Amino acid sequence: MSARTIDLELIRKFNVPGPRYTSYPPATHFTEEVDKAVLLEKIAHNNATAERDLSLYFHLPFCNSLCWFCGCTTVITTEQSKSEKYLDYLERELDAMGQHLHPDRSVVQMHLGGGTPTFLLADEIRRLGAMVHDRFVIAPDMEASVEIDPRRLTRDKLVALREVGFNRASIGVQDNNPTVQKAVHRIQPLELTREVVGWIRDTGFDSLNIDLIYGLPHQTVESFEQTIDEILELRPDRLAVFSYAHVPWIKPAQKILKEEHLPTPELKLQLLKLTVEKLTANGFVDIGMDHFARADDELAIAQREKTLQRNFQGYSTRGGTDIYSFGMSSISQADDIYWQNQKELPAYYADIDAGRLPIAKGYALTAEDLLRRETIMRLMCDLELDYAAMSKSLNIDFETHFAAELASLDDLEDGGLLQRHPGRLEVTELGQLFIRIVAMRFDAYLIAGKEGRYSKAI
Repeated sequence: MSARTIDLELIRKFNVPGPRYTSYPPATHFTEEVDKAVLLEKIAHNNATAERDLSLYFHLPFCNSLCWFCGCTTVITTEQSKSEKYLDYLERELDAMGQHLHPDRSVVQMHLGGGTPTFLLADEIRRLGAMVHDRFVIAPDMEASVEIDPRRLTRDKLVALREVGFNRASIGVQDNNPTVQKAVHRIQPLELTREVVGWIRDTGFDSLNIDLIYGLPHQTVESFEQTIDEILELRPDRLAVFSYAHVPWIKPAQKILKEEHLPTPELKLQLLKLTVEKLTANGFVDIGMDHFARADDELAIAQREKTLQRNFQGYSTRGGTDIYSFGMSSISQADDIYWQNQKELPAYYADIDAGRLPIAKGYALTAEDLLRRETIMRLMCDLELDYAAMSKSLNIDFETHFAAELASLDDLEDGGLLQRHPGRLEVTELGQLFIRIVAMRFDAYLIAGKEGRYSKAI
């Protein structure tokens, strides 16, 4: 493993908008017109046996205050009582979905996201844990992760999380610089982050991830390098270093961030270059799509062994699982279907009060979608495509079926994003930065001109 050097000129050439491919087709293709009766039939069919394991996701939307860069689906409130009511509805949703779930399916993965999951009180965390353990078969080696906001965390909340089985923590930092923090409305001193990291280790979590963002107001190469140095001293197992997506047409609060204070495209590229080169020089493997892990972390091992998966929870080592998600706006994935819950809290509550699963939209994959989903996932996880292996996996002649797509890769190969060999293609280190650009060549909807409005790759 060696440090990587980034060519800024090549980055400029390929920095175009595209999906992040946590699903294929992307969630922009989900529709309210989907036949919900068909979805329920497919859900029931999917649960006819206990063969496939489960991954559970709970969307806990509440935050005490809004970070102005945020692109998540949140409910901003200081009323603590709202979380108790929300748990009441989550429990009712669990019972409603439980009617469609095979009772012996094993939960091998669980994730709490938001919002701020640690908005919940410690006893509410224990209640949520009991709700899950009372209704599901929990695998002894379940991987259970939680997103944590250090600013309103207590040690008792971490103790409660450990009591109910959570073993992986992810804390949001974004940037340690006080000027940047003030600009984005997220004041979080480094001393607080250090204290919380200590609590996480003292309470026995197995793994620590830290989130950073580059492209925020007032960031400089020097200031962000200091943040990275300070974070490396905390010895996280994983780092997610996201590119800030300025999409005020989707997230109106981002209009508060004055564009003259945002890094220029040139500076943003320099921040990316700094990040990749510094982290790979300090023992981290670039997994792809903004994620880095230590070489002995199971994400890095899974990538080397070509068992890595990608889904709505990002990169994962747990393949062959269906994701059942609960709470407002959450997205589920089972075999050949996706469905998403109501995105607004009143609509979510209203559906449950009416005795309905709170499904707002969904998508039933076609046979061609399934071929392309597997192709894009293997490309993004393995950073290569072995045509014979893909032919066997998909039960097609891969090179014939995707002849037009493979023929379209000349410019990407000329630009240094990939290399083609007899029977296979592999993504280069530069191409890894732009893996979504390579994946787009296998996206039938983009090829057909049915494009969504996406953020740039960097």
